[in-house]
Amino acid sequence: MPEDLAPRGTPRERARAELMRDLLAAARARLAQDGAAGLSLRAVARDLGLASSAVYRYVPSRDALLTLLVSESYDAVGRVCEDAAAASRAAGHAPARRWLEVARAVRAWALADRHAYELIYGTPLPGYVAPRDTVAPALRVWGVLVDVLVDAAADGSLRPAGPDFDPTGVVTPGVHAFGAERGGWGGTEDPETLRAGVRSLTLFSTVLGAVSAELFGHLRGVHEDAARAFDVTVATAAAGVGLHVDLVDAWAERDATGRPTGPA
Repeated sequence: MPEDLAPRGTPRERARAELMRDLLAAARARLAQDGAAGLSLRAVARDLGLASSAVYRYVPSRDALLTLLVSESYDAVGRVCEDAAAASRAAGHAPARRWLEVARAVRAWALADRHAYELIYGTPLPGYVAPRDTVAPALRVWGVLVDVLVDAAADGSLRPAGPDFDPTGVVTPGVHAFGAERGGWGGTEDPETLRAGVRSLTLFSTVLGAVSAELFGHLRGVHEDAARAFDVTVATAAAGVGLHVDLVDAWAERDATGRPTGPA
């Protein structure tokens, strides 16, 4: 739930926050039933037993409701990534292994909440343009990604195996500026440092591609163990970026814990 909806303040403010929680819960249920294109404030109001005019006092439009759901979904996946990274760091994992655990967390979240994943990473909804309010929540995943690369560069474990290229003009200055904010590659003209920023796209794109291929049935009948196939895909792409994951060790550890290796 967004922080500004947390219960606090006057009784009226707390009542408003409670109604907003109920409204978002009803909207999530409608999203699962009707999809983003079919989301309707009237239907949400009906599910809550309210007049649609009452709901419009809290959410002025269908797009405003979508924006709340989009931000909530970005925050949810960002949180699971941050938690996975923190747990992996606490376990003493190297940055490369930490990225594998983060990617696994994204997959687990997507399989558990397909509709939230589709809302933010699926087919764009015609006519809806997410406002700037959604940028900060969306960057939470990117922040974890950058931190992993920065730590790998710092400890000397980042050894890119991907192609050499001129990084000039490949990504927007904002990408490098974000890296600078996280203490990474921004604010420098060193080509290899800039290439690291560009290569970061590979990590993000690979995770989304691998999750989407599985979630939308494109790998049906292809793999015997979906979780291990995902690990191989993520680790292979990460090696090109310079993060070399020890899958033998990662699988041995997972098997020892008794956690399932197949689809969630």
